[in-house]
Amino acid sequence: MPRIALIHALSHSVDPINAVMASQWPEATLMNLLDDSLSADLARSGSGLDAAMHARFQDLAAYAVGNGAQAILFTCSAFGPCIDAVARRYPQIPVLKPNEAMIADATGAARGPLGLIATFGPTLESMPPEFPAATELRFALAVGALDALDRGDAARHDALIAEQARQLAASGCETIALAQFSMARARHACEQASGKPVLTTVHSAVLALQRRLGHRSQ
Repeated sequence: MPRIALIHALSHSVDPINAVMASQWPEATLMNLLDDSLSADLARSGSGLDAAMHARFQDLAAYAVGNGAQAILFTCSAFGPCIDAVARRYPQIPVLKPNEAMIADATGAARGPLGLIATFGPTLESMPPEFPAATELRFALAVGALDALDRGDAARHDALIAEQARQLAASGCETIALAQFSMARARHACEQASGKPVLTTVHSAVLALQRRLGHRSQ
């Protein structure tokens, strides 16, 4: 049974990935590591992904590897360069950014502009450079959605994201992508609002891990 470390910067990311892992890959042994100060510190520091932030990611990865992780999946979308540095340090195991599998799926499926929605502003700064240069992206920030989820108002969270999906579809986007693990719960609402296929980082990441570790779904 593979042992997979899931490293989170938002508490809201924990349940979506664990639910999909339980349904699609119950044989896997999961190690959930949460530091929910990472996103808050990034948002208020003004220092960006500095050396201190890189060191924190290295410490989390070292703990995971030291305790037998055979793969690491980061679920925090705003920290791409930190995750790349971890991958370089541990080339012997799969180290996945939360969005890399979804980006591959999106660029393979998209016909016309791709709509990318986030609820955390820095994600829309760090994530676009990870797409192929030729990808036509249109962005939307679901303002207030993350605050609603923090208050326990999941319905409001989903509705705010779905409204952005509707607007992106109206602007000509043929595929919608949800940029954060915490947003996966809004997938159905976005499909209904937009009438377009909606990709999530959660579902794409699980399938990518299965491929990388040689698992075959039954």
